[in-house]
Amino acid sequence: MLDILSEVLLFGLAAALALPVGRYLARVYGNEPTWLDPVLVPLERAFYRLAGLSPTAPMRWPRYVGALLGINAVWLLWALVVLLLQDHLPFGNPDHIPAMTPSQALHTAVSFLTSTNAQHYAGETGAAYFTQLVVFTFLQFVSAGTSLAAGLAVVRALGREDKTGNVGNFYQDLVRSCVRVLLPLCLVFSVLFVVGGVPMTWEGAAQHTTLEGAASTVARGPVAAMLAIKELGSNGGGFFGPNDAHPFENPTFFTFALHHLAVLLLPMAFIVMLGYYLRRPRFAALLFAVMTAGLLLLAAPAVWLEQRGTPALTALGLYPAAGGTQLEGKEVRFGVVPTASYAALNMAIPAGTIAGAQDSYVPLAQVPFMLLMQIDAFFGGVGTGFLNMFIYVVIAAFIASLMVGRSPELLGKKVEAPEMQAATLVAVAQPVVVLASAALAAWVWASTPQADTTLKWLGNPGAHGFSAMLYELISAASGNGSGFGSLGSNTTFWNLLPCLAMLSGRFVPLIGALLIAAGLLTKTAVPPSAGAIRLDSATFGVLLLVVIGILGALLFFPALTLGPLAEFFGGR
Repeated sequence: MLDILSEVLLFGLAAALALPVGRYLARVYGNEPTWLDPVLVPLERAFYRLAGLSPTAPMRWPRYVGALLGINAVWLLWALVVLLLQDHLPFGNPDHIPAMTPSQALHTAVSFLTSTNAQHYAGETGAAYFTQLVVFTFLQFVSAGTSLAAGLAVVRALGREDKTGNVGNFYQDLVRSCVRVLLPLCLVFSVLFVVGGVPMTWEGAAQHTTLEGAASTVARGPVAAMLAIKELGSNGGGFFGPNDAHPFENPTFFTFALHHLAVLLLPMAFIVMLGYYLRRPRFAALLFAVMTAGLLLLAAPAVWLEQRGTPALTALGLYPAAGGTQLEGKEVRFGVVPTASYAALNMAIPAGTIAGAQDSYVPLAQVPFMLLMQIDAFFGGVGTGFLNMFIYVVIAAFIASLMVGRSPELLGKKVEAPEMQAATLVAVAQPVVVLASAALAAWVWASTPQADTTLKWLGNPGAHGFSAMLYELISAASGNGSGFGSLGSNTTFWNLLPCLAMLSGRFVPLIGALLIAAGLLTKTAVPPSAGAIRLDSATFGVLLLVVIGILGALLFFPALTLGPLAEFFGGR
């Protein structure tokens, strides 16, 4: 009971902190003064001067998207060069870590560029300090800044009318998000992590002698600087391979609480910012309530199922009376409920910074985990969670308007064929890519003679193996990055296949949402009339949840029957 109470309190504390942070975001993006301006505004202007950018130049949506894609291409090239040449770095590699293979470098670069942070390498032995900071931490900052910029552009379009189609300036939105939002928050959380015992050093691995007298090498490095942005930016790539299960990334319950707060803070604060920015607090409150309800409806069953344990292990007497649950694959310092709850949060918010082994959860718990990743709108990633919810809102508003015999509209603006076509394309693109990729992987395994000795992907080629492949691809497309340990992911096939899912899952929703918002931007908002659909009503909230359930869940039900559901019924 205390475990559940602690999780509820942490969620409530994150929501309480989101209120002032959301108000701060609204002031920053609304060009209102803040108390940090004397320090951060000169730094922001220095970036513009250094890059030769005009932060006030207007951009229509094609130019905005072009700037976004262009600079992301530059970042991808930078990451590839460093990853392929890190063994030749003159500094920042005290442990002489070798370069990555081409396929692993491509997967890692795309993964961090798209805020997925799937790691087909062990963080402490696969990447030099220089790489960890100037590639991984840098990409974690700018990918989160890109997400915030795209989300802001959509919010800005919803709140005004501009016949020229000016959605803002991408470079201003990006730099402002990185300098005036992410940087100060990361400084605060980095210091708190150091206080909690997280290492922050440029020294190489430490050599120790164990109690048995054996020599031991203990990895360390500039960990605290990376932890803050990996959580605040919904990134998830850890300094160490075990991620938040590693005692240097998560030494105490104090740091575990910091991880909870950091991963929830900005996705929640963005919704609060929306209410202030649009001057529609009731609409923001409705979105917050729908997101909370959706998260609870999927997270609670996962935690409950995990508490019950696995019947087969219980029959063998592996149900410890002291803990009341099976701790295999869980963070034993905190227990099953905190481990499973934290995993559920990191499925909803695609940071993927889990503190347990995904392979070890009961089969039925994998169903809500995969659905939380696939939906990616119950708070979701920084900025991108709102973009995914925006797509669902457009579709739900269209359906609601037709049900009452009115022309579809959203916040007083007509929703016409181009907007609905874009929303529908975005809604089905990710499932199509994921399911087609999973089908390809299953076909390759099934059609390869003696695949268990030639391909060596799967430690368990049955239903659990299909779950591992499906999970890997859903995780890639949703920008989550977590995975099953039983999938041999560091192979050429699995380094390359998820790249398409990561790129489509990242950029299709961003571009689609910007296209829809640009169409709405040029339309004149009309005052609500009698019979109009109120987007801040409880009725619309229920309809929105139903639409999310149909589009986000039922599309994957056939695949889920072949994976976790088949494993559950097969083990009874």
